[in-house]
Amino acid sequence: MRADRVFAYGAAAGLVGDLLLGDPRRWHPVAGFGRAAGAVERVLWREHRGWGALHTAACAGGAVCAAAVAASAVRRSGTASVALTAAATWAVVGGTSLGREARAVGRALRAGDIEGARARLPHLCGRDPQALDADGIARAVVESVAENTSDAVVGALVWGAVGGVPGLVGFRAVNTLDAMVGHKSPRYRRYGWASARLDDVAGWPGARLTAALAAAAGDDPRGAVRAWRADAGKHPSPNAGPVEASFAGALGVRLGGTLSYGGRVEHRPVLNGDGRPVVVDDIERAVRLSHRVSWLALAVCVAGRFVTQRRRTS
Repeated sequence: MRADRVFAYGAAAGLVGDLLLGDPRRWHPVAGFGRAAGAVERVLWREHRGWGALHTAACAGGAVCAAAVAASAVRRSGTASVALTAAATWAVVGGTSLGREARAVGRALRAGDIEGARARLPHLCGRDPQALDADGIARAVVESVAENTSDAVVGALVWGAVGGVPGLVGFRAVNTLDAMVGHKSPRYRRYGWASARLDDVAGWPGARLTAALAAAAGDDPRGAVRAWRADAGKHPSPNAGPVEASFAGALGVRLGGTLSYGGRVEHRPVLNGDGRPVVVDDIERAVRLSHRVSWLALAVCVAGRFVTQRRRTS
């Protein structure tokens, strides 16, 4: 079976699996990778960029090599290749769990259970929930849905279209390493530098595709493009900026502003300053937009893979 069809059938089946089942409840491969990466860190950690780069290369490179070996082992069987691609896609994407957690926070807020909402928020992002009121929690959820649409779904599909199962697994490995060691804490400021920079590079195409599809699928395409162009560059993250700005414009809301991470207060620029403040009902709108973007991304990536394959064989 041709590689483009393997990816098309496998990625579609994997997204359907995620839609129906969500993340694996037990023995999640990403969690297993995280434990392995943590073990490597305990051996290699030094306050030095070089040791951090070695950690990144060992963990991400090992994951890609293992995925390449698995893909090579089933290459002669189209059915097995599709099954492996489907399993890898299901394991690395997290759109359904993202929406489920966001909606759980929204239900708590609508019920007036601010403490319940604060307790659920860490499942989505690293904000300090005690520093947020109901509107602040809703804004944090919408921002997390936007950013994770790229990180948890679209970016993986892009690299899956480029590199098959190794691309899917490699992107998720890099993204996981960034979440583990890529933040600017005293321990990881130098050690996590390589993981953070590699995640910036790996996330670049998926973030731009996410922003473009959010503009196309949102309620205000012109507003999304306008916010993307005007405000994305103000965000400290080169990839979260376009995605959050486009979502803000597409939903007609205002994102950004003051937030707190681990006791550290950040004053981020406002995205889509002409929009209104986020309210609880915008959580559901953001989740629905995320789902539309995810399925459109699958269609775009499959089409791109078909076009590339046809050019190679013509």
